[in-house]
Parts: sequence; C-alpha cells; structure tokens
Amino acid sequence: MEKYYIVDSSILSESFDKVIQARQLLESGKVRQVSEAVKIVGISRGTYYKYKDLVFLPEENMIDRKAVISLMLENRRGMLSKILQTVSESSASVLTINQNIPIHNIASIVISLDLSHLTGTVDDLLNNLKQVSGASNVQLVSIE
Repeated sequence: MEKYYIVDSSILSESFDKVIQARQLLESGKVRQVSEAVKIVGISRGTYYKYKDLVFLPEENMIDRKAVISLMLENRRGMLSKILQTVSESSASVLTINQNIPIHNIASIVISLDLSHLTGTVDDLLNNLKQVSGASNVQLVSIE
C-alpha cells in the first residue's frame, strides 16, 4: 500500500505548489492549455505532468475518498452483519456490496466504501476486519 504524508509546504520544492496553481488555472477555465498554465506559474510541462496526479491540497484529496475491499466469509448467520458493524464503527460508509454464493461454506465478498469520514487509517480498518471471527483473506483491492 502506498504511504501518504502530511507535511508543511516549507520543506517541499516550490514546484509542488506551482503544479497545484497550474491545475487550478486549468480547472477554473482561466487558461485552456497546460502550456499556458505552466508558463504563468513558472514551471516546465514535464514537471507539471510528473506531479499533477500526485500533489493535492488536503481538501482536494480527502473530500471523496473511496476504497474497495475483498474478503472471504464463513457461511454463518450474522457474518456480513459483523463486517458491516466493523465498517460502521470506523465511520466509513458502504457504497456497494457484492456477495457471491457460498462454495464449501465460504462466500466471497467485495465491498466498496466511502472513506470521507473514516476515523483511523485504512490499515486500522483492514486489521479490524481481519479480527472478525469467520473473516479471512481481507485485502484492499483499490483506493482512490
């Protein structure tokens, strides 16, 4: 899993801030082309393209976070309910659930989650799900 850090901008290269400024110029419609935006803020197109999908202000990156988690559950009454309770306790919201028919008393589950209000980290949530008796093979499929 990738690691994310919150750091004071004073320790970062000025280029990161300029990439954000260029993206804002493009998104606001003040300029139409990347070449115009990077010229205004004073960075190269290469720098812009290298960091444009990696550098965000906190409110840009954290407003609408989503994740997809897969796991295997024993076919016992209340198992899915325990998983959903664990998700709820972390303040994540369920977007979708896909449960396959149990084979050999094990059901495959894929859950997509809204992490906008998640308390703790995604790793905390995964570890809590792994602690649910009857749950196994808990994996983070993707995160946005």
